[in-house]
Amino acid sequence: MRLENVSKSYTSHDKDTVKVFENLSLVFPKGEVSCITGPSGCGKTTLLNLIAGVLKPEGGSIVFEEKEKGPVSYLFQEPRLLPWRTVLENCTLVCDDIERAKHFLELAKLSDKANRFPSELSGGERQRAAIARAFCYRSNVILMDEPFQNLDKNLKEELASLFFKMLKEDKRTVIWVSHDLELANTYAKKVIDLTSR
Repeated sequence: MRLENVSKSYTSHDKDTVKVFENLSLVFPKGEVSCITGPSGCGKTTLLNLIAGVLKPEGGSIVFEEKEKGPVSYLFQEPRLLPWRTVLENCTLVCDDIERAKHFLELAKLSDKANRFPSELSGGERQRAAIARAFCYRSNVILMDEPFQNLDKNLKEELASLFFKMLKEDKRTVIWVSHDLELANTYAKKVIDLTSR
């Protein structure tokens, strides 16, 4: 995947135009993990939303390789599970395939919690359920917006290790926003630092 001369701006509350990107060009290796770092407010989440198609660039283009085209999976800081659905139902919501969902829940070490509701899980278990759901979705690209950020060090390392083990089972292009340079250097093939405006 690559960005070619992408520009994006916002209109502030006082009607000023704030440029987030101007003629930004980047390459993300297909089937590899790329990590985007940088200070708060430099446009990391905006970049993910442009790639996801949630936002449209004012200029330039985002080009997907043939095997990257189609919908994307998205992992957020918070799990964003539907509280009225069980863990298994949260996964089948995006893939409509019970066996596929059970497979990824097993990889996420949640087989025994499949019929529980999110309120019955710990914070780490809820994030594992969100990771399983991201893999259940039949996408070629996974976008991650700091999914390990609000966790203590041990749990952060445990969940990152789990995610990247699952990625070996189901290879995809991953674009990952993180402030954690140690994790980024451990798992990412490419680290891109976005400087502040």
